[in-house]
Amino acid sequence: MGDRHRSGCPINLTLEVLGDRWSLIVIRDIMFGNRRHFRELLSRSHEQIASNILADRLKRLMEAGLLTKRDDPSHQQKAIYSLTEAAIQLVPLLVHMGAWGRRHRPVTPELAIRAQLLEEGGPPMWEALMDELRSLHLGSPVKGPSVLAGLQAAYEKVAAEQGIQ
Repeated sequence: MGDRHRSGCPINLTLEVLGDRWSLIVIRDIMFGNRRHFRELLSRSHEQIASNILADRLKRLMEAGLLTKRDDPSHQQKAIYSLTEAAIQLVPLLVHMGAWGRRHRPVTPELAIRAQLLEEGGPPMWEALMDELRSLHLGSPVKGPSVLAGLQAAYEKVAAEQGIQ
């Protein structure tokens, strides 16, 4: 899109980067699912993104400065995607979107539990999650217990209760 924007409105400019059908789903899967490789993002998404669309979104998100890509030292043909600081700062936005979705859309219990815990945990939990993401994606020092592990454990517990593997 270059330097041409519909307007200088901050909401418009955010939507120009994140307002398509898939960008926030890709960020969500990297952020909360720690899916860092193309194949993981493709095969483990609940929404079943097509490979050409995934490739396009990854490219767009890198161009927008929300993701970086580096070679995976364990496999010549694999790349590892990482969140940038700008993407990590989307945590509060994603929490608010999850809270809204829980209140106004027909969510499933196992997919809503993380949103519920993040909403209930409030800004202190969001900050701890952002610190953990900075450690995982930017190499910052670890600062405390894993928020992601707690969210994953809650998901697995509810999924088991729902009879989902």
